Amino acid sequence: MPRQTPPLSAERPARLLSREHWPIAIGAIAIVTLQAFENRAVVSIVPTVVQALDGWSLFGAASGLALVTFTLGMAVAGTWTDRTGARRVLLCSLTLFGSAQVVSGLAPTMTVFVLGRGLSGLAEATTDTALTVVVARTLPESLRARVFAIFAAAWVLPSLVGPSLAGAIELLAGWRLVFLAPLSILPVTLFLLGPTLARLRPPAPDDRPAWSRTHIGSGVVLAGSLTLLSLTSPLFGSPGTHALGVASIAAGAALATVAGRKVLPPGTLVLRPGLPAVLGLRLMTAASFGLAGATTALMLTTLLGAGPALAGLSMSITGTLWAVGSAVSSHERVQGVAHGPRLRVALLAIALGSLGPALLAIGTLSLVPGMALWAAAALGMGLASPTLSTRMLELSPPAEHGQTSAASGLALAIGAALATALSGAVVAAYGELIDGRQFAAICLSGTGVALLGAVMAHRVDLAS
Repeated sequence: MPRQTPPLSAERPARLLSREHWPIAIGAIAIVTLQAFENRAVVSIVPTVVQALDGWSLFGAASGLALVTFTLGMAVAGTWTDRTGARRVLLCSLTLFGSAQVVSGLAPTMTVFVLGRGLSGLAEATTDTALTVVVARTLPESLRARVFAIFAAAWVLPSLVGPSLAGAIELLAGWRLVFLAPLSILPVTLFLLGPTLARLRPPAPDDRPAWSRTHIGSGVVLAGSLTLLSLTSPLFGSPGTHALGVASIAAGAALATVAGRKVLPPGTLVLRPGLPAVLGLRLMTAASFGLAGATTALMLTTLLGAGPALAGLSMSITGTLWAVGSAVSSHERVQGVAHGPRLRVALLAIALGSLGPALLAIGTLSLVPGMALWAAAALGMGLASPTLSTRMLELSPPAEHGQTSAASGLALAIGAALATALSGAVVAAYGELIDGRQFAAICLSGTGVALLGAVMAHRVDLAS
């Protein structure tokens, strides 16, 4: 009697590197890596640009305008993507990215350079939104968590070598090539993405959301409020302007709350079960991690006498552990756990990790154990980010993936801006007199936000 062979499975498990999926996966990862390098390189090269173009008065505007345009871009990117389709928006955003690099790289004056940075903020917002929708449209659900984890890992190498590479390029060929050289990667990226993007079709007329003037107007107000929060800290540098600084932070927070209620789904700010809780927790993770991490390098430099290399090493460790956490989140066994418990573990790790720099600042822990504990926070962020992204797509109707992705980016921006404003205000208020107690207070506020988020994490698994 012939031996029977087991029947073949009707559906083989999807593989990221299969012939069908690898071009979109590699192309998307290349875009994220390109943006990460641009982000890290700009931070290190802007001081050189300021000196070359004699633009000291516009130093703050070079980063501030990018935040404003990023927020404005997020306010329109979601509806734009859901109306016209991710293909058109992604191609437009990559064209905008290339234009931003050209304007920045060829800028004859600091004013033109700042304009280039503003275009870069728009490009980042629209690219992030469109790329998330492309992943949702072209890859099966089983692969999305893995792709989002790789997106996080794609920031590691630019974080490690981006500033050094930018410095080497500037030394050998001038600062302009730092902005122009990445353009050589764009044609390769478009070649990889081309066949997949060609198969994407725009939404049917009945599925296209209408433009909302209220939504766009609220996005403008939100951009203004985040700018106000980001630029308030200098007011705390002089005792005579402390009251004005407090008033500015209060006004910025109030405007951000009002505008946030318009551009985010109802219930986001109170973590209503379901999608609002996902976006609310996105805001809280950004705020908690930002509060603890915003002043870590400064604390190492001022209190421990660490040089730039050691302070930079702490950032490299953060990026690496973030990628490790993202890899863990995409593991099959971890994927089998409900989103709420996963997020609770991630937020508890952020809360625990925030104690590292706090205890280091007041001398309870030495450098190595303090920074080892801080690594737990980065691990928690790596676990939380892909978990929130995949749950966001699960809870959002496919026709609204663009709007939901943009709302997620706005929540992230609000959380980061609040953390920057509060930590910057404390540093400016104490100036050279700042000591370990103030640094510890900033970090512990991040611990408190993370613990509150851990208590509320179960809401992402509840029906809205």
